[in-house]
Amino acid sequence: MFTGIVVFGVICQLSAVWFVPQKFNYSLGLWVGIITALLYGYHLWWSLDRNLTVNADNERGAAAFSLKHSVLRYAVVAAVLIGLWYIGGNTAMLSGFLGVMGIKIGAYLSPIIAKIRDKNSKTD
Repeated sequence: MFTGIVVFGVICQLSAVWFVPQKFNYSLGLWVGIITALLYGYHLWWSLDRNLTVNADNERGAAAFSLKHSVLRYAVVAAVLIGLWYIGGNTAMLSGFLGVMGIKIGAYLSPIIAKIRDKNSKTD
């Protein structure tokens, strides 16, 4: 998933930066969004892994843990986007949102990247 997020970021950087007037703000927002998506993905993995190991027998505790960490992730994304808007205006905020949505693209690309990786490892 992480490889897909970075590939999405590179594609967005190379394709769209030529069409926006505020190139620095676009790039800043995009890469802050990509880094946020990477951290979001890591935290999602960590919280699911921890929840399944620690709260395996406690259904209420598992639900509360999941809710707490979901709200935390969304709050951090909202704070990052507000910070980007404050620093770089609408361009940085919108490209930051595009970068954060890289987690969705990374999830969709994950099986494709895994197939390519597995195919290359079999030929070695």
